[in-house]
Amino acid sequence: MRGTEPRAGSEIRGAVRADLLSVFRIEARSFEQPWPYTAFERFLGAPGFLVAETEAGGDIVGYVVGDTIESGAVPIGHIKDLAVARGHRRRGLGRRLLSRALGALAAAGAGRVKLEVRRSNEAARGLYSSFGFEPHHVVPGYYDDGEDAHVLIKHLSP
Repeated sequence: MRGTEPRAGSEIRGAVRADLLSVFRIEARSFEQPWPYTAFERFLGAPGFLVAETEAGGDIVGYVVGDTIESGAVPIGHIKDLAVARGHRRRGLGRRLLSRALGALAAAGAGRVKLEVRRSNEAARGLYSSFGFEPHHVVPGYYDDGEDAHVLIKHLSP
């Protein structure tokens, strides 16, 4: 991957099949318990499955996976995964991806958005808090290694 500055030269767009290998590689390098490749295939076409692509070279340098879940009259958005390639972190790209995903989920009719985050992932919890996500509850032992998940909720403006 090239070291292009995301703020100066990245585009955020809907994910397509050709992006999946790059998305999977970022996932595998970012998490101890990465999703399998097939998990990403299931979310193609979901309103909040977005990628960040550099203008110079077209490399995928980050992604977010979000979809909606039917729940009565108003769907619930669910941010399932978010990662930025190591050489592109701390430049606001995760923030831009999350912002665009929240907009896409709102446009898809979601009245609120939920997500799960590791108790130990303070950086992610800080990002989500800055977007107005609030703690809802804790799921003990949610992750395969036994770590708890914090479930956070954000209400979207109508």
